[in-house]
Parts: sequence; structure tokens; C-alpha cells
Amino acid sequence: MNTAQAYRASILHFPTHSACPKQDYQYFEDGLLVTRNGKIEFIGEYKTHINQYPESDIKDYSGKLLLPGFIDSHLHFPQTEMLASFGEQLLDWLADYTFPVERKFADPAYASHIAKIFIKQLHRHGTTTGMVYSSVHKQAADALFREAATHNMLLIAGKVCMDRHCPDWLQDTPKSAQQDSAALIDKWHNNGRLRYAITPRFAPTSSPEQLHLLGELAQQYPDVFIQTHLSENHKEIAWVKELFPERKNYLDVYDHFGLLRKGAVLGHGIHLEQAEWQRLQETQASIAFCPTSNLFLGSGLFDLAKAEQQNVPVMLATDVGGGTSFSMLRTMGEAYKICQLKGNQMDPMHGLYLMTQGAALGLGLEQEIGNLNPGTDADFVILDPEFDELSTLRFKQHRSPEDLIFALSMLADDRAIVATYVAGTAVYHRHTQTLEGAL
Repeated sequence: MNTAQAYRASILHFPTHSACPKQDYQYFEDGLLVTRNGKIEFIGEYKTHINQYPESDIKDYSGKLLLPGFIDSHLHFPQTEMLASFGEQLLDWLADYTFPVERKFADPAYASHIAKIFIKQLHRHGTTTGMVYSSVHKQAADALFREAATHNMLLIAGKVCMDRHCPDWLQDTPKSAQQDSAALIDKWHNNGRLRYAITPRFAPTSSPEQLHLLGELAQQYPDVFIQTHLSENHKEIAWVKELFPERKNYLDVYDHFGLLRKGAVLGHGIHLEQAEWQRLQETQASIAFCPTSNLFLGSGLFDLAKAEQQNVPVMLATDVGGGTSFSMLRTMGEAYKICQLKGNQMDPMHGLYLMTQGAALGLGLEQEIGNLNPGTDADFVILDPEFDELSTLRFKQHRSPEDLIFALSMLADDRAIVATYVAGTAVYHRHTQTLEGAL
């Protein structure tokens, strides 16, 4: 279908790489977005330009806010059902909750069932791209990719690799991790909008032999993404030093095996040495800032200001299920609080940038997602700032873009999401979503 689709709403995005998101955004109070064949064709003022599209079908979202689709740069598909599990810090939490739940994903039917729920939760919260950890099972990754493909999503995901320090029934081997990952890359990477991420869970659960073979794979496929965890918890860091005494620091483990480059996203990075900050900057690897998870597991407070000073790319992430919500808006609100505790302030436009254009830039995908520039994929979300009685009262007098975004980061959740569009198609709409469809 070649017909243009026009959307009227207040429109906000970051059209360029911005050193100062607080100033470098584009906002149309009465805006027009035009899409055609899954791509954005035009963005501008509604009244000035609507006559250029007389044949278009117009969806009027006046009074609503249209933003680029949210990018969640670190979350765990198998942990969907264990969200909000009480207690523990990282290592005990993995043993007591995570590993037993992930065992279920050996069953392809179960993995497919959870994949449907997982993708629906992303869409109902306005997330159009996720960088996702599957389980150790190849068939679970297949199930996740299949489900994302039915919605034409740009999803980045990978089979978790771990051959030690986890239950025997959840281990692969160095060779099987490489072979299974290679098979999944050949099947899914650049298949439509899908992308693959080589995924060692974290250094303690991969032997040097496995990390070496995954590094070989990364060299063989230079455009494939890489994801793992880094310096989340003090006990974890001490454990890494025991396991890899020959390496200079935690990050150096990944660096030694060829797993750092642009497109490598390291979850957390809370407790970093200066040499690690420097090496992250040199390799253009990114950090996924996971505030709700860091607070929930008592891991520590990420230093966003330090990352900015060191010119290390940062993106926001929910880290479900250590993280406590699929909502990127709520995640942004918790990031603001962590910055406050660190003695800094995160401007609301900075927060929005880290889950849209900033994340796309860190991934090298800014020509496809993260903004509303003509030629990019039509992934966007419609928000209703006045989604309940309290928010209606809150926004009665104050409606600047900065104020809208900040208040939504504190008050909003999936109730504020009116619709989510992926490649120009509505994958979620609040008024048509049934209870069955939401579960």
C-alpha cells in the first residue's frame, strides 16, 4: 500500500546527535507526521503542511504527545514471569530465582508462550526496540525472534552463553555456544529488521575457552552486536578478579577476548576504575543504565555525570526482571532519582534522549530508529499526558515539553500509552486492547 498516513499531535524528538539534549530537540505543538510504506516521510507543522497530503488518511491525536518509540537496551525475556520477586542481591538472586525460571525455556512451547507475553508488554509500554537476553536454549531464542518478526520489530537479541558456575542443567559448552550462536546469526541477523547479539551472560559464567570462541565469532561477524554484564555488584567484581587474576580489571576480561567495540552494550557499569572508563571511551562500547534494577538489588548508584565526562555512550534500560517495570518512562524517573543521590541533576530531555536518539546512536542505528527524521522506520508512540484525574490536574497549567516529559517520568505507566506503532503499523492501541490481548 502506497497511501500516505498522516498523524496530528504534539511532536517531540531529537533530530541530530546532541551534546546538549536540553536544547537540541525539535518540538511541534501542533505537529504533522506523515508515514508511507513503514517509513517516515515528513515531519513539521500541521497547519502549514497538511495541504501537501490531500490523499492521506489523517489520524487526529490532538492534545496527545507523539515521541519516537522507546529503546530498551538491556532486559531479560525469560525473567518476565519473575518480575518483583522478593529479596536478595545479585548472586543469590540469580541462584534462587533466575536459574530455576530459565530452566523452563528448554520447552519450545513454553518459550513461545512467554515470548508473546513479553512482546505485548513491550508494546503496551511504548517500547519498539529491545536489546534482549534469551535463555541458554537455542530454541528459546528462535521463539523470541519469531514473535518479534510477526510485528516487523527491530529487535536485538541473543542466546545466553554460560558453561560454568550455574546449574549443570543450564550450561552449554564453549563449542556449542559458538555453534548455536553462529546458527542463530545466520538465521536471524538482518532477517527483516532483526539483529543478533553475541551474549555471554557475564564473565563468571563463561570459561576462558568459551569467551575465546565467542570472541572469534565476533571477529567473524563484525556487524553483530554484543551484550553482557559489567561491574554490577561488589561481590561479583571480587569474584571476577579471583577467576581472571591475570586480567587488569573486569572490563579487561571482555577486552582481552575481543568483545569490546561499537555495538557492544555492557549492562550496569556501576563500580568502574578510571582505566575502564578510558577503555570504554576508546572502544565506543556503551553502558546500559538500569536504575530500577540497581535499586531493587541494592547494587549501587550509577554515575551518569562521570560517564558523560568520559564521553562514554549511555542508554537507559529496564533490566526486567531485576528491574521492576517494563515502563521506560518510570525507568527514566528512577534514573533522575539516582542522579539526585549522586549530587547531579538529569534534565528531562537528557533522560528522553537516553531512551531514543542517544540509544540509537550508541547502537549505530540512528538512520533507522530513535528519531522521527524522514527516511527512518516509522516506530513511534502516542502518549496521553492526561491519562487519569491526577495527571489532568497536574497538566492543567503547565505543558512545556520539558515539564510534560519530567512529570510523565514520575507519574506515568502503561496507562499513558495511547498507541504504539512499529514500522507504521499499530501494534498496540489502548482503546482496542482486550484483557486477553494484554496478558
